[in-house]
Amino acid sequence: MGAESNGSLNHLSVFLTGIPGLEAQHGWFSIPFFTMYMVAIVGNCLIMAAVQADSALHEPMYLFLSMLAISEVGVSASTLPTVMGILWFDARRVDFDGCLAQMFFIHTFSCMESGVLLAMSFDRFVAIYNPLRYTAILPLPRIISMGLGIMLKSVALMAPLPVLLRQLPYCHVNILSHSYCLHSDLIQLPCADTKLNSILGLAIVLATFGLDSLLIVVSYGLILYTVLGIASREGRWKALNTCVSHICAVLVYYVPMIGVSVMHRAAKHASPVVHTLMSSIYLFVPPVLNPIIYSIKTQPIRQGIATLFSCKRKLI
Repeated sequence: MGAESNGSLNHLSVFLTGIPGLEAQHGWFSIPFFTMYMVAIVGNCLIMAAVQADSALHEPMYLFLSMLAISEVGVSASTLPTVMGILWFDARRVDFDGCLAQMFFIHTFSCMESGVLLAMSFDRFVAIYNPLRYTAILPLPRIISMGLGIMLKSVALMAPLPVLLRQLPYCHVNILSHSYCLHSDLIQLPCADTKLNSILGLAIVLATFGLDSLLIVVSYGLILYTVLGIASREGRWKALNTCVSHICAVLVYYVPMIGVSVMHRAAKHASPVVHTLMSSIYLFVPPVLNPIIYSIKTQPIRQGIATLFSCKRKLI
């Protein structure tokens, strides 16, 4: 089989995969998928708008929550065109450069999401360990610097991936196993050795998701140690209650990720539908559930969203 040279990559296309074996039902599957996209995008945009509009929400916790919402809108917007294109129009063919761009944005926003969750765990530790100096330790300029640092780190780590993939020769048949472009899929396509790409991909995963998750666990170990030092039972419960929404967000993000990793290694011979659904849960569920979790568990966010709608009704 021939290979595409670097000069002809502009004419190279890749073919995405919908839900294997259930192509005839794509129209029906499009309803829950489109609903999830709308809930994720609208829900996270409402959180961003509420925090921006209400000065009472200009606190570190809610500013970090806005950053989380931005990253989750980014993940959803990155996958929406190809996923809905396949389910609605069976548009499986994607330009190679477009696929690389989608891969970059999916991984960058996912990396940002992980980094923001780590920053939020630090925020919860500071709020519980030293509540009197909470806003002094995390002033607005420092929060902005942390947000920019997370964004720049994510972009810098993910930028080499599409550059290296573009240097490789490709075969004429390039079929991916998902309805969106991921690095783990794309490194299976070249007609050349991809060991460097695999090592770099693993190093990035360990340096981002692996390190972030470890530091989150350390943060909660310190939080638990601090909470146990609080004299009153009511005080301990109140302190822990401020962490519930963030703990849920961490679990919603990392549990599906671990599940996908385990499935790829321990259940290689499972139905392709199972692998597709697990990957979909990893990318789609956190942006859907997090706005719901924070709206239910965080009263100021509920009030901020309610204020947005009340202001809109007054304008009408």
